[in-house]
Amino acid sequence: MKWQGRRKSSNIEDRRGQSAGGGGRGMNPMLLIPLFRLLFSKVGLVIVAVVAALLFLTGTNPLTLLQQFVGGEPQYAQSANYEPTPQEQELADQTAVVLADTEDVWNKMIEGYREPTLVLFSGQVNSACGLASAASGPFYCPGDEKLYIDLSFFGEMERRLGAGGDFAQAYVVGHEVGHHVQKLTGTMEKVNAMRGKLSEVEFNRLMVRVELQADFLAGVWAHHTQNAKGFMESGDLEEALNAASAIGDDHLQRQSTGRVVPDSFTHGTSAQRVRWFRKGFETGDVSQGDTFNATEL
Repeated sequence: MKWQGRRKSSNIEDRRGQSAGGGGRGMNPMLLIPLFRLLFSKVGLVIVAVVAALLFLTGTNPLTLLQQFVGGEPQYAQSANYEPTPQEQELADQTAVVLADTEDVWNKMIEGYREPTLVLFSGQVNSACGLASAASGPFYCPGDEKLYIDLSFFGEMERRLGAGGDFAQAYVVGHEVGHHVQKLTGTMEKVNAMRGKLSEVEFNRLMVRVELQADFLAGVWAHHTQNAKGFMESGDLEEALNAASAIGDDHLQRQSTGRVVPDSFTHGTSAQRVRWFRKGFETGDVSQGDTFNATEL
């Protein structure tokens, strides 16, 4: 993936090396596999409940006002005692470029698009959705419209799932931004309205459609960025498809427990995730990403 020398997003909030409070910062890689099914989202039951309560009580999220103060040059101001390795800082720079690419695409496609902030953290982090650990993987918090990533996750993704490569990492960012698009277009609000009206199994199935649409939107982003900037290189698409396959619910369950329980799926199978990312990438047409009314996923 060609990313060096290109624009970096200014919507970066660097909390690496900062304490989240209430616990240590260390990351235990052994926790990752059991929690990989939470890989790309915090749009599950707990977070939806938090967001619903916040919106119900206040009518808005006051933390979004803080985003007005984030701007200018990329903010790489870690804790004074934190020194990232050159490899980690390269990942931070690459992630900032990918975020900038998502801004370019969605600003053109969505009128009044609000650019999300990407928070870099290490170990644990506080968000409007509560305290989160690096072990749960990257996530989007609709309460503050921020993406949260511990960059060490990318190394674990490669070592434990065999899903390495710079474009696989870009797919992760594109997927989380896809959740932000869902927030802006009202999809999350509609999904939240179904809580309490569906059984746990039925709500899990609904969440699968949420996640597959985010995969589709990541593909749409890649399609338009490739057309505009030609940033992809040989093998990049395969990296993204491999990552989508590696984090399918069926693959992760088989890897961790040796058996597959479809009623517990919340993100979709490997084949489904690959199919919807590929569809977004090949069409670039957001109107073709209605996973909620699709008869076949």
